[in-house]
Amino acid sequence: MIRTHDAGTLRAQHVGQTVTLAGWVARRRDHGGVAFIDLRDGSGVSQVVIRDEEAARPLRSEFCVRVAGEVAARPAGNANVALPTGEIEVIANEVEVLSESAALPFPVEEHHTTAVNEETRLKYRYLDLRRSDMRKNVRMRADVTRIIRQVMAEHDFIDIETPYLTRSTPEGARDFLVPVRLQPGSWYALPQSPQLFKQLLMVAGMERYFQIARCFRDEDSRADRQPEFSQLDVELSFCTPEDVQALIEGLLARLWRELLGHEVTLPIPRMTYAEAMRRFG
Repeated sequence: MIRTHDAGTLRAQHVGQTVTLAGWVARRRDHGGVAFIDLRDGSGVSQVVIRDEEAARPLRSEFCVRVAGEVAARPAGNANVALPTGEIEVIANEVEVLSESAALPFPVEEHHTTAVNEETRLKYRYLDLRRSDMRKNVRMRADVTRIIRQVMAEHDFIDIETPYLTRSTPEGARDFLVPVRLQPGSWYALPQSPQLFKQLLMVAGMERYFQIARCFRDEDSRADRQPEFSQLDVELSFCTPEDVQALIEGLLARLWRELLGHEVTLPIPRMTYAEAMRRFG
């Protein structure tokens, strides 16, 4: 690795250590010939102090750099309690530009003060994903899938991947079709759900199957419909509806507890399908 530490992991106990960081220039401030750089990587941000004007002069927002230096405590009164690394700064003795950045189509850091339309964000998604709130969303999703797999394994479920290329099946939406190169005029369909495959797995005696499945539906996009999405897909044999409800309730309670620190009271209030339709349509 070309770095010794992640920027967001430095703390007061690292004071006096020589470290090498690598990441992107999030912000730059100049005071009396000294440049202060907020260096961002996937773990967070650390402040870097560059006293060499020649080394600091070319640095701009989103330049990718490697910095070597010594961790020091920030001067009294300069600590930033809003940052996990706010008690320290890195006094740089070596700065290397790994990759320069062209002019940005929108600000990455100060995005809350500058409105950016969704089309621009999607066009430059690689920049949009550098934003802290987007990184948190991606990490949250990864944590959700990790916990799902842990819970399902604790209940002896088997994680089985089902095919993406299959026959067209009658479900509630249109299929996405994929032409077969070696059989002109023939088509595969992308699955709207793994419904048939998981039922075959039950016939095969797998008994407890789950999958974080990718589903494809050729529908017009709206708030609750997208052409592709992921879902937790579950099938089990020799069970009652109450068994399925208890499994999912336990999973939801685990997710809320571990990710949000909130205890969900179980059992979750339930209603019949007929009641739900009568009350909410």
